[in-house]
Amino acid sequence: MDIIKPSTIAGVMELLPDNQAVFDRMKNTIEDTFKDYGFLAIDTPVIEKNEILFAKGGGETEKQIFEIASDSKDMSLRFDLTVPLARYVSEHLSDLNFPFKRYQIGKVYRGERNQKGRYKEFYQADIDIIGNNSLSIYNDALLARVIFEVFTRINFPNITFHINNRKLLNGFFNSIDIEDSTEVLRTIDKKDKIGLDKTRDLLIDLIGEKKADKTLEFINASEDNEKVLENLAAFAGNDLYLEGLEELKTVYEYMVKFGVADKNIKIDLAITRGLDYYTSTVYETFIDGYESIGSVCSGGRYENLASNFTKQNLPGVGMSIGLTRLFYQLQELGLVEEEKTSKADLLILPMDKEFNFYAIDVLYKLKELGKKADIYLEEGKFKKKINYADKINAKYVVIIGEEEASKNEVSIKNMETGEQFNKSLEDLDF
Repeated sequence: MDIIKPSTIAGVMELLPDNQAVFDRMKNTIEDTFKDYGFLAIDTPVIEKNEILFAKGGGETEKQIFEIASDSKDMSLRFDLTVPLARYVSEHLSDLNFPFKRYQIGKVYRGERNQKGRYKEFYQADIDIIGNNSLSIYNDALLARVIFEVFTRINFPNITFHINNRKLLNGFFNSIDIEDSTEVLRTIDKKDKIGLDKTRDLLIDLIGEKKADKTLEFINASEDNEKVLENLAAFAGNDLYLEGLEELKTVYEYMVKFGVADKNIKIDLAITRGLDYYTSTVYETFIDGYESIGSVCSGGRYENLASNFTKQNLPGVGMSIGLTRLFYQLQELGLVEEEKTSKADLLILPMDKEFNFYAIDVLYKLKELGKKADIYLEEGKFKKKINYADKINAKYVVIIGEEEASKNEVSIKNMETGEQFNKSLEDLDF
């Protein structure tokens, strides 16, 4: 039969063991941090009903969804973890305690165009706090603290949260007689990609030159945080504007109180977040000095998470790390170190098959002592066996030959120093 050349499809990430160990360590660190702050794990199905995934309407999202080939054709792969969360909370409403603090780290699927750093299959790491009818604005600051600690623990403490408030923006637009701000927000959201001049041209087409210039002057505030807040307070805005300003000020002050330094926060009035359901706080997070890779964590507050699935009002706030893309970008910049994985700290090498049973006894003695041990049962010369131990980065080899077996002993060799010593079967703790 013909041999098929092994290959993966474009847009998926597959790692060799050394890099997989680094990725897993990062993923586990994120999960441990979420748990430390009282977030509960959930695991929703990778496959959801189309009526669930398309509940908010189609558009660009629908074009990117991978449908499952079946007779009914009413299932697809999830494209994010937020829609499944909305379905989950609505379905289990009576069984959950609110505020409901959840995290989920899992793969999602999107029909992305093939390009570097964009994936069809990728991990997201999400945290959300969901309220029942109401949710304190202080949670918006707590979420930022959790993410700050995540990046500190994975050795990237120099991050900056760019924060804004959609009520403030919408209130400003109302104040200058912009009735429909949806396209304006989308245009502002693209400012860093398309440049200031192109943004101005697009805004002029949408709202005219005078309003475009007022909008750009408003969103381009570059002073320190306290000065920005002072200037915002001086603007004669409407009630929605003032509500958004008060929320923005509160989130900023509580972030500082939660231990996020002022230097790690930037009140950035150009941050809008493209998704339509953000209604208040919005965040983008950047690694200082590496802003070119884009936001490494984003999110915001939404007025009603599950309006398509329940009449119960479920406000919430959430943030998401695109883990696969983050790992790829950090690798490309040489900011994550590959580590040599060790299959076992101790590798047992029986010199002949007649010593295999004794070697197995040694294996379980070591495991009883809590040692990370493995056994090599392939036949071959000693050089082949010791080379294997070296390749898997074993710290010690436990050698069992005729002499060792006859004395109920083992010979232990330190692979780094070359030191070798004997231990009895009853005294293997070292």
